[in-house]
Amino acid sequence: EYIVSTRVRCGRSLEGYPFNPCLTEAQYKEMEDKVSSTLSGLDGELKGTFYPLTGMSKDVQQKLIDDHFLFKEGDRFLQTANACRYWPTGRGIYHNDAKSFLVWC
Repeated sequence: EYIVSTRVRCGRSLEGYPFNPCLTEAQYKEMEDKVSSTLSGLDGELKGTFYPLTGMSKDVQQKLIDDHFLFKEGDRFLQTANACRYWPTGRGIYHNDAKSFLVWC
């Protein structure tokens, strides 16, 4: 009778960068810097934390997996799409404090 949850997904590329399989390692790092610095300026209900995958502790990684916010390494679909190049360089996840707004890069 009532809606318990809903999800809206939007995928975008950043202007000036090629599609994921064509990115260089340096471009992954640049994009992560741009995304994390932009998200750090959010406030109000969108204020949250950016978690870079590089250097992420196993505890934080497992918590994000348990929350269904982070996929496990070795996803065969991502590997087939050549989306795992330079893994985990330039990748991260942001979520607001309420865990209702997420951004992956």
